[in-house]
Amino acid sequence: MSSAFGMPAVPEPRPNDDAPGYPAAQPSSAGEASAPPAAAAAPTRPSRPGRLGVGIISAGRVGAVLGSALRSVDHQIIGVHAVSAASRERAELLLPGVPVLDIDDIVERAELVLLAVPDDALADLVQGLADLNRWQPGQLVVHTSGAYGTAVLEPARRCGAIPLAIHPAMTFGGFSTDVARLVGCPMAVTAPAAVLPIGQALAVELGGEPFVLPEESRPAYHAALAHGANHLVTLVTQAVRILAAAGVEDGAATLAPLLSTALDRALREGEAGLTGPVARGDAGTVRTHLAALADLRDADGRELDDVVSTYRALARATVARREATGALGEQQARALREALGE
Repeated sequence: MSSAFGMPAVPEPRPNDDAPGYPAAQPSSAGEASAPPAAAAAPTRPSRPGRLGVGIISAGRVGAVLGSALRSVDHQIIGVHAVSAASRERAELLLPGVPVLDIDDIVERAELVLLAVPDDALADLVQGLADLNRWQPGQLVVHTSGAYGTAVLEPARRCGAIPLAIHPAMTFGGFSTDVARLVGCPMAVTAPAAVLPIGQALAVELGGEPFVLPEESRPAYHAALAHGANHLVTLVTQAVRILAAAGVEDGAATLAPLLSTALDRALREGEAGLTGPVARGDAGTVRTHLAALADLRDADGRELDDVVSTYRALARATVARREATGALGEQQARALREALGE
């Protein structure tokens, strides 16, 4: 038997009578003709070849969404691990009818085990299951961490499992809308060369656009995504806080057109899309900004010290880049650094 991806697979689990997609067996008496059906059966979608029994560990924002995406292309989700009330609610929403199982039961029953757990928990989970001899030969073991490649799955590989690392380059809210957002999403795939096509095919089945990422590049890749996306949230919320302290009621609405355009230009034009006082070498405006920020207080009367520190750090980084690329002269750069307190 071959899997959906052209590789030998663990024999497919025998379907239960009440499993989704399988009709219940009809009893008949010996020597008695079967009664004709009362009505014509509704047409059913033809079964796609090579579908897998998938187990999800666990039903966090990523796991439940990816499980829903795999289910939408006819893979059978045999079970999901969900401990918290939020995870159980998410599983009911995105994976209705899928049983909540212990980790051991999922690994025992699944042909493909999807590990969507926090980065710091991944290595211990994989090693612990290996110590208990739970991994099976030919079983696909996929993790979704951006920071790790397949080395973290080495204990499972030594048990005969097939290690794959697939990371969608997007944020997850844990809602059904995330499934649609997977379409066209870049997905970093890391795997041994012999099984790399399996990882690429899985990414395509999730709706993504796979690209191959070497093992040694995963930490830097993940750092880039975290810096760009996570710190963007910090930066935007700081700007909203500044506006609130300045008396602007709806800071988010005020920033939206500007930030949308800035992000679009940054992605299309890179540093050439930069505007503002540092780009122009306007040291006087930078001084005015810092003085205004130092005078602001939030609704509780607290200073915005963290905002001032971030402004200085990002302005200094911008000055350094503009000078390095020749966009700022030495005298302009010196004036800006003095304004920033260097």
